[in-house]
Amino acid sequence: MKTKLFLILLAVIFLVACGPKAGPTPAGTLPPAQSSEAKVSIANFAFDPVALTVTTGTTVTWTNNDTVAHNIAGDDGSWGSNSLATGDTYSFTFTKSGTFSYHCGVHPSMKATITVVTPYP
Repeated sequence: MKTKLFLILLAVIFLVACGPKAGPTPAGTLPPAQSSEAKVSIANFAFDPVALTVTTGTTVTWTNNDTVAHNIAGDDGSWGSNSLATGDTYSFTFTKSGTFSYHCGVHPSMKATITVVTPYP
């Protein structure tokens, strides 16, 4: 009976030791969402969230929930939207990792960032 119990315990230890390894998450951070979609709301002359982390291949959709027109303008000028009236949306798919700062071209004090990371293996 002891031998059988020992073999079962040994098998469990072996399976746990050989299972997939979870990498540590740095303190104070959360791993990025593994979704292929993310949403940003525009309201009260602000982007919400103001900082977003997603994985490569994620499509971010902005919705203008404000009472005035806004637009999305990548700080580097490589991406952005036309004017968005109340209720309008704009979507952009991030295919490269990096930090992408953007602002509202109509109201330059409105600023936000999207950090794009490669998914964990």
